[in-house]
Parts: sequence; structure tokens; C-alpha cells
Amino acid sequence: MIKLLHFADAHIDIANYGRHDPESALPVRVMDFLGALDQIVDTAVTEKVDLVIFAGDAYKDRNPQPTFQREWGKRIMRLSQAGIPTLLLIGNHDISPAAGRAHTLQEFNTLAVPDIYVADRLKLWAPDELGVPVQVIAVPWISRSRFVTREETAGMSTDEVYAFMEEQLQQRVGKLVKKADPDIPLILTAHASVQGAKYGSERAVMLGHEIILSGGMVNDKKLDYVALGHIHKHQLLSGEGIQPPIVYPGSIERIDFGEAHEKKGFV
Repeated sequence: MIKLLHFADAHIDIANYGRHDPESALPVRVMDFLGALDQIVDTAVTEKVDLVIFAGDAYKDRNPQPTFQREWGKRIMRLSQAGIPTLLLIGNHDISPAAGRAHTLQEFNTLAVPDIYVADRLKLWAPDELGVPVQVIAVPWISRSRFVTREETAGMSTDEVYAFMEEQLQQRVGKLVKKADPDIPLILTAHASVQGAKYGSERAVMLGHEIILSGGMVNDKKLDYVALGHIHKHQLLSGEGIQPPIVYPGSIERIDFGEAHEKKGFV
């Protein structure tokens, strides 16, 4: 059995306003988010976890300021220096709206940072790639322009396009599940909404139409754990004791007053 740490929706730059900390020159609320991220990294290092999965949305701004990239990079580098394999999934706020632009976590790929892996496409990650005896099916944020061609969806309404995309995604994920070794633990990680999930105040920062993952896709008994991101409300969709656990850890810190009574943190 491996020891996994799962977190998502850091959005470390979402509170880029208000009173500033005199020492760091960063907004005080940003310091709260960075403090929460420090706690996550501290726990991973102290507990000697085998694998960290970040299920998307490092930032709110799709073109984050270099200062925030520096602060995020510092924390991820600590995981690298500790030799902890870390899979960074791309969320909707990590992708530039401009075609051909790099996503916000591209530098970890470009610099080939040891033990840091960026999941920016649908893929089955094998144990020899991660250095851990586990397989991970990664489902980054699925955008219409990157997932289907205009020819495939010609003449379809918007609702029909997204229904087609959901069907295509289910088929592709199903093929990866079949491809996986049944004798090795299998995790599915996705940055997406799942049928039946309860939304928090993140509705205010969601961008247009999106794919909704079916319950059948995430409830596959061949999966050992489902690590989700995108919805800020912490929730266990599968019910207590039911396999596989289907988990939204929630955002790492309260985004606004609408999340004042929600549990925040990591799993």
C-alpha cells in the first residue's frame, strides 16, 4: 500500500489585493494561501509520502505574475528536493486562452525538474515513469478546442458538442483502464466536475461550458482511488467505506465568504 497526499485548487493569487505584508511585500491573504501550501508540503515531507497528486489550478490568473510563479515554484521544489514523486495535473485556470501558449506549469517540464511530473494530456502513467508502484490515469482539464475537431462537431449545438465530448472521454478513459495492469494499484485523477457533486462558491470563477464526468466513469471498481480537483467544496462522493473513494479535497484555503464554513485542506 502506498502513502498518497492529494490536494487541488491552490489558486494562490486569487486574493491579490488588500493589506500587504511588510516583510514579503505580498498581500496578507496571499500569505494565508502560501501558508496552507507550506503545511501541505511540510506534511508530505514529514510523513514521507510515496506520491503527491495535485489535481489542478495552481493559480486563478491564467497568466500569473512572476512573483506568484516564484512562490509556487519554491514549494514544488521542496517536494523535488525531498525526492517525493509529484504529479501536477493541469486545471482550467492553468491553461492560457491563447492558442499555442504554454500552460502555467510548463517550466517544470522545460527544466526537467527531478520527481516532478506534469500531466497536461490524457495519459496512463506507469510505475516506472513515476518511480512508485502505482498507475495513474490523468485527465487534465478538457477544453473543446484541444479535444475535438471542428469537423467532428460540425452542425452540432453546444449541448450536443459537450455530450459528444463526454462520450469520447468516457471511451478513452475506459481504454486506459483496460490497458492498466490489474495487479498494480490504479488511481484516476481528473480536474473536472462529476455528476452528483455539490458546488461551492467556485461557480463564480468557472469559465463557460464544461464536461461533466459520469458517475459510471469514476465508480469503476478497477480503480483504487479517484483524486479530483475543480470543485472547491471538500466531499467524498462515493460514501463512507465504499470503493473506490471518490474525493474532492476542496480548495486549500477559503476563497471568499461563501466558503467560510467549508472544510479546507488536503487528503
